[in-house]
Amino acid sequence: MFKHIIIGQYLPGQSFLHRMDARAKLAAVFLLIIVLFLVHTWKGYGLAVIGACGLFFLAGVPFRYIRKGMYPILIFVVFSFLLHAFFTQEGDILVSVGVLTIYTGGLEKGVFISLRLLLLVFVTSLLTLTTSPVDLTDALERILTPLKRLGVPAHEIALMMSIAIRFIPTLLQETEKIIKAQTARGADFGKGSLTARAQAFVSLLVPLFVRAFKRAEDLAIAMEARGYDGGRGRTKFRQLTWQAKDSAACIVIVIFGIAMVIFQG
Repeated sequence: MFKHIIIGQYLPGQSFLHRMDARAKLAAVFLLIIVLFLVHTWKGYGLAVIGACGLFFLAGVPFRYIRKGMYPILIFVVFSFLLHAFFTQEGDILVSVGVLTIYTGGLEKGVFISLRLLLLVFVTSLLTLTTSPVDLTDALERILTPLKRLGVPAHEIALMMSIAIRFIPTLLQETEKIIKAQTARGADFGKGSLTARAQAFVSLLVPLFVRAFKRAEDLAIAMEARGYDGGRGRTKFRQLTWQAKDSAACIVIVIFGIAMVIFQG
């Protein structure tokens, strides 16, 4: 059920995106997310799709991984599309059957929202697939370092975010195992009354929370046993190195983002 979730998974490789500095990739993803919320025309989304295809080739990730990553959100994407198509009354009437009326503006907005969701998942999936959890943690810490002067625990925040991303696939695997185990014991998560379904989900949530807290406790004990004491005085075996290609990539992303916003009309 959850085997198609790829956010949080890392796929080792030697592609251009794999060799980029993690800070550059984080900055590029942040900029692309902002730009995607500013685009609202066919030309803009056309450029966005072209850019996504370019990132796919630079990532060197097999297409089957990207295809798997799109499965979990398809239901949500279809629901968003239908919601905007049926309830947005903008533009000319395209189809009218009884009380059901579809407007051209609603259909267009539904397509735009669907593309935006798919592109957001695509970009974030490429980030985790081409960036190891260690590099991602170091990049977040380096970006948040200036906030230390304001008392912000940059190292701890970066570590928590990295651990949260890393354990997404693990918790999903645990959820799938619990569902199979409870189904074998007679639990039915898709049929019955609302009360029966709620009781079935209780049998899922309770062991899931127990296992999650147990993993958190084991992780805390392991970190304490290894002498972990925050970021004070810690050195790094792997150093992030900002190279000319990272600056060039960021400049290209900025130019591409500006082009998407300006020339989308």
